[in-house]
Amino acid sequence: MIVYGRNAVREALRGPRAVAQVWATERAAREPWLRGVVVASASVEEVERRCGSPDHQGICAEVAPYRYADADELLVAPDALIVALDEIQDPQNLGAICRTAECAGASGVVIPERRSAEVTPAVCKASAGAVEHLAIARVRNLADFLLAARTAGAWSYGADGGARVDYAQPDYRGKVVLVLGSEGRGLRPRVAGVCDELVALPLRGRIGSLNVSAAAAALLYEIVRQRTGP
Repeated sequence: MIVYGRNAVREALRGPRAVAQVWATERAAREPWLRGVVVASASVEEVERRCGSPDHQGICAEVAPYRYADADELLVAPDALIVALDEIQDPQNLGAICRTAECAGASGVVIPERRSAEVTPAVCKASAGAVEHLAIARVRNLADFLLAARTAGAWSYGADGGARVDYAQPDYRGKVVLVLGSEGRGLRPRVAGVCDELVALPLRGRIGSLNVSAAAAALLYEIVRQRTGP
């Protein structure tokens, strides 16, 4: 896999994946965090050719394939905080959610194997390299995973704009799965049906919904607030 962008390459160098080669323009190669790293000189055009994107910021790297986590292992910790994504298909949204989840100290992210964005170079870039430090698991059936989470002692809270429960009302301490639906459609009925509670963020303006990554950020930091106190 070729990852690109300064944050994505920097975190790949810090993370567990093997980095085979780094290419950078003369300017990008001056970054202090590249000291001690063998960097091959490349033109802007060559970097873009290697990574296939103009958003490379002058640097890309060849890294080992992304290794997905075991979903069951994410449920082991008594205070596990897992973000489950129901068919999020936009790589930018997946990357942004992973970035927030990692910053908020989440145990990991769970995505379906089908009809869902996966960890690609674009997701690595959008996450600012957060995917290198975040456990991401793929499951065959998200509803079945939520049922398994319930058996493991977790409570699942689904984000739904039409829910009657305010997002700050539940007690998010303990083992929690935060479930977010796809762009436009939201949670599928079966996934919503196996959630223990559906919660809604207040919308006080004229727009009818939040972007899913913005909703994830608001909900995750409410969970953090409850768990850490004022």
